[in-house]
Amino acid sequence: MIKTDFFRTREDGVDLYRTYSDQGVLIHCNEDGGDYDEAVNVQNSGFTFYETDIPIESEELTDTEALNIIMGRDQDEPENG
Repeated sequence: MIKTDFFRTREDGVDLYRTYSDQGVLIHCNEDGGDYDEAVNVQNSGFTFYETDIPIESEELTDTEALNIIMGRDQDEPENG
């Protein structure tokens, strides 16, 4: 089932809402034709979604890969580089 939950309020006071499937599949946006794990939009954006039959692929990261992402390093860059 498609779910839409409050996500957060931006600094300018605009509320954002997260849309996703509770079945672990991609959602398809009717307006832009894209498939997404989840979508974050302003309230009353007008975007509509339906569930696909495409499972969301989860990517397992190693500790080093996660650290490189957090530190803003290229994946091939050494930790002490």
